[in-house]
Amino acid sequence: MRAFLALSTGVVCTAALAVPLVLHSAAAHPRAVQPGGTQSLPLRALGGGLARSAVAPGGAQGVAARGVRPFSLVGVVWDRADQELGAQVQVRTRATGTGLWSAWQNLTPYGDEAPDPALPERGTAPAHGGTAPLWVGDADGVQARVLPATTRSAPALPAGMRLDLVNPGEAAPAAHRPLPAPVTRGPAATPKPVRSARPAKPVRTVRPVKPAKPLKPAVPAKPPAHRPSASPAATAAPHTAPRPRIIKRAAWGADETLREKGHAYSRTVKVAFLHHTVTGNTYRCSEVPSLLRGIYRYHVKSMGWRDYGYNFTVDRCGNIYEGRAGGVARAVIGAHTRGFNAKSMGVAVLGTFDTERPSKKAVNAIAGLTAWKLGLFDRNPKAVVHLVSGGGNKYTKGTSVRFNVVSGHRDGFATDCPGRRLYDKLGPVRRAAARLQGR
Repeated sequence: MRAFLALSTGVVCTAALAVPLVLHSAAAHPRAVQPGGTQSLPLRALGGGLARSAVAPGGAQGVAARGVRPFSLVGVVWDRADQELGAQVQVRTRATGTGLWSAWQNLTPYGDEAPDPALPERGTAPAHGGTAPLWVGDADGVQARVLPATTRSAPALPAGMRLDLVNPGEAAPAAHRPLPAPVTRGPAATPKPVRSARPAKPVRTVRPVKPAKPLKPAVPAKPPAHRPSASPAATAAPHTAPRPRIIKRAAWGADETLREKGHAYSRTVKVAFLHHTVTGNTYRCSEVPSLLRGIYRYHVKSMGWRDYGYNFTVDRCGNIYEGRAGGVARAVIGAHTRGFNAKSMGVAVLGTFDTERPSKKAVNAIAGLTAWKLGLFDRNPKAVVHLVSGGGNKYTKGTSVRFNVVSGHRDGFATDCPGRRLYDKLGPVRRAAARLQGR
């Protein structure tokens, strides 16, 4: 990625930066739930005093240091989704309570983590361009600067640039419940022996009218003609896997009034694209619901998308979260891999995996999730398929592209995503998912 854009602002797959944020526990007494919200601050021309020796003609834009209402997530948004940033965006924030300012931190453009141009995302309303949001924890002050590239070929800054500060709010009371344990794949098989022990079946076998059936074992059930005719449905999807535990939207506190009504679907799912969110790897898993609510509000209210961009999100503890609404078992069109959102699913792993390895629990969760979801559409995780590009920086519109059924974001777009160390796990994920499908 660093070879694609100057100023080390390459297009990366990123959604937020995880910084500790304490979740509100379920209240023992009734009180109003604190709603989320977004503050938008327009970027203005900045004067001198920037810690930078050279700034392109036209000057930098930004927001001077100031106090604001509490927020936890920040990003820069502009009017047109098809306009590249071509500049370095930096922010620093003031922690609530301590009054301490953070160091300057870079924001990276979303690039192709966006809806397909030909697919409607919010009715007739256009989507916006923007950076990935940065998770900063509880903050009440902010400062921002956009530093244009100094080369003559650098594009002009996009129109309508603004700084969006997001307060994720609290989850509704129904969503205040303990997070499920990390994903396990065995319990689905345990209830079956209990059901088979019901006394109803032994009663039927004692009936005196059917003594002839025990004689058929003399022909040891080898005739292949009997099995297909007796269970035709069993041959329709022979390679399936147990459904892993998925934390639904209500459990992480998604406000369903934010998203667009209705859903967009494909006829099938052919590819699972793996992403990393570049959120950092020090977050606690108990903080993830708040982080997801912030990203969700930013995707909808700031970026202009119909809903949360990814179909699923996985954390370092192996928890799997429902992302975009519409049914976890259905082919919901997301906004995660521009040009290839149709007939695919996007799985985002919270963390940064350029140099750090993903946890074993996260890798196992990815394998279990892809085995189950791809199995619903009779896809072999070790196979290859073709998708037609809707347009992007790697493949032009209309190009037929060959993908592994389990692919990385970088396979469809010029980006480092999902990070080198996570991308290296794709082979083991494919093999593990295939084993779970019984292949």
